[in-house]
Amino acid sequence: MMATNANPRRIPQALLSAILVCGACSGEPADSTSPASTPPAPAANAAAPDDASSELVRKIIEKRERFRNAPGRTGILAEENRYSLIAEEVIIRDFFQDRRGGFFLDVGCAWPIRASNTYYLEKHLGWSGIGVDALADYARGWAKMRPRSKFFSYLVTDRSGAAGAFFKSPGLGLSSTSRELASGNRFGRGMETTEIEVPMITLDDLLDREGVEKVDLVSMDIEGHEPEALAGFDIERFQPELLVIEGHSKAVTRYLEQHGYRQIKRYVKFDTINRYFRRSPTPGPR
Repeated sequence: MMATNANPRRIPQALLSAILVCGACSGEPADSTSPASTPPAPAANAAAPDDASSELVRKIIEKRERFRNAPGRTGILAEENRYSLIAEEVIIRDFFQDRRGGFFLDVGCAWPIRASNTYYLEKHLGWSGIGVDALADYARGWAKMRPRSKFFSYLVTDRSGAAGAFFKSPGLGLSSTSRELASGNRFGRGMETTEIEVPMITLDDLLDREGVEKVDLVSMDIEGHEPEALAGFDIERFQPELLVIEGHSKAVTRYLEQHGYRQIKRYVKFDTINRYFRRSPTPGPR
């Protein structure tokens, strides 16, 4: 077992997902339709958890308990989180008040069901949308389990037409544009990564190609690559009502504020991993 000096407070969302999602990279575990609160069985070839992983599991449990015990959980917020990692789907549902038939853009979507911010919307509220991930491994699962949505394997960035480097990690959820993150060096793991070339695309080009004119929800979890992805997204044109952004990037906050979006402070006590932004003129939770 290797020692690690990683600070668990700075663990990226992808690694949190990796601990909860045990199974083949290309799809979902056999019990993929079960709620996220049900611990999945480890894969047969899964490595024994190290100290860092054990600490991460404890942190996830703490964050889930924080949500369950948070004051002010009324209406939809009082319901149990079924699929997303912590409380994302419940907060999204609260914002839209279980509106039916919307359209989502799920960037860095990964697995089709487990730890998904958008599966509840599609399964129970009839939403449709687009899921994008640099790893094509998820395509089969999305094709089978997300019939109302389309999945595309691209590296979402600020330009289209070329290919960019992406580092595929043997650690589920660690694959990244950063070799260091993908190798797990920050957590004392030192895993070997495979560098792959992934076609790059802007969100504008992808949405135009698919004939999308309006996006209600943008969910983005791409490990620090959000500024580049947002640079290729005409937010004034598509005007999403809600953006769910993993992490606490000041650059992302400045960008969104410049375009008339403000963080919804009400949701901070329920979810400290993601931030939720709405367009200021749009009535909604504060």
